[in-house]
Amino acid sequence: MDGNGRWAKKRFMPRFFGHKAGVDSLVKTVLLCKDRGIEYLSVYAFSSENWKRPTEEVTGLMGLVLVAVAKYLTQLAEQGVRIRIVGDRHQVSDKLRAAWEQAETLTRGNTGITLSVCFNYGGRWDIVQACRRAMRDGITAEQLDEATLGRYMALAHAPDPDLFIRTGGELRTSNFLLWQAAYSEYVFSDCLWPDFGAVELDAALAEFARRDRRFGGVKDDTPAAHARETAA
Repeated sequence: MDGNGRWAKKRFMPRFFGHKAGVDSLVKTVLLCKDRGIEYLSVYAFSSENWKRPTEEVTGLMGLVLVAVAKYLTQLAEQGVRIRIVGDRHQVSDKLRAAWEQAETLTRGNTGITLSVCFNYGGRWDIVQACRRAMRDGITAEQLDEATLGRYMALAHAPDPDLFIRTGGELRTSNFLLWQAAYSEYVFSDCLWPDFGAVELDAALAEFARRDRRFGGVKDDTPAAHARETAA
């Protein structure tokens, strides 16, 4: 969800207002995805590298999370959204951890869409923490394979993402879902995140629908395959 700061700068506003508008866009996008039958949505809210940003901005982001929970949690819960917080919780305040636990507890039984909010998360951190947890459980080198390690990843509760959308015109993954997105389809949008809405989401979904997903295999061009595609 990139472009909050640039969105604010274009309007001669402090970066915080861009992040605030980004939260509003997130809530709107969650409900748009739910309406389109998407069952899982994972968002990169705060990376493990974002601590390098100015202290004032980081402090504002932490406070914004608390405001967002107070403002939107009831609405999301009533809409059937299940919230999962993914990332290293040790660096955040007790108050923030309590707000996350409240969000997870209140929405635990919801089945409309699972929203995984990746906060203080990094793809490399995720792989390392999975290895450490597996080792603590006594998994040996001979026992360790992709399926076993996958069970220890921070997003083990969700399937690997089919579609990876990055807004703001940047053309990199920025350490997000390095393990899970091995075969995701990527869509890069110039749209700044606060401006992201139904038009941009539907364009990304349409682009995804046009992709030929082979997962490392070879496209089946036989008449039987074309018949199956036609029937589908």
